[in-house]
Amino acid sequence: MIDVNDLRKGVIFELDGNLYRVLDYHHHKPGRGKATIRVKARDLRSGAIIDRTFPSGNQVQDVQLDHHNAQYLYTDGEFYHFMDNETFEQFAIPAKVLGDDARFLKDGMEVKLTFYQSEPLTVEFPITVDMEVVQAEVAVRGDTATGVTKKVVTETGLEVQVPAFVKQGDIIRVDTRTGAYVTRVS
Repeated sequence: MIDVNDLRKGVIFELDGNLYRVLDYHHHKPGRGKATIRVKARDLRSGAIIDRTFPSGNQVQDVQLDHHNAQYLYTDGEFYHFMDNETFEQFAIPAKVLGDDARFLKDGMEVKLTFYQSEPLTVEFPITVDMEVVQAEVAVRGDTATGVTKKVVTETGLEVQVPAFVKQGDIIRVDTRTGAYVTRVS
């Protein structure tokens, strides 16, 4: 069992037979009365997001998870297909479970899959990913009092704000946690 005071972003727990990953966590202590913990969590099977408030001291069920390194193969629109690097077994994960993170997937990318009772649940990406810029706006000269940025589109369709010197064909590094530009690779 996990005390709700120990819940943090990224922690996976079981509640009412469903598995949830904490997206946001807020501890609220009013002037009088008992503290409450507000949790925003994603159902790992359906992709639905819930908001729950727990009284301080409550507990939720801990889960035993297995982690495997895998390689991204392809998508058929409804599912994303991965192959375990050790057993070469293939797994299909529903698109709604990946959500917006699917925009970081590139063919052959190495990721970490999380399993619960041999059921694939989540995909953990590397911290940064290198992507090619396929479309770039023209940088506007003039307003240079602050850093000038422009919007580019990468090979996976991800839109990123980058400095003005980045052009089409450049390879940029993107942080998968925030979707923000990190640096130009080439």
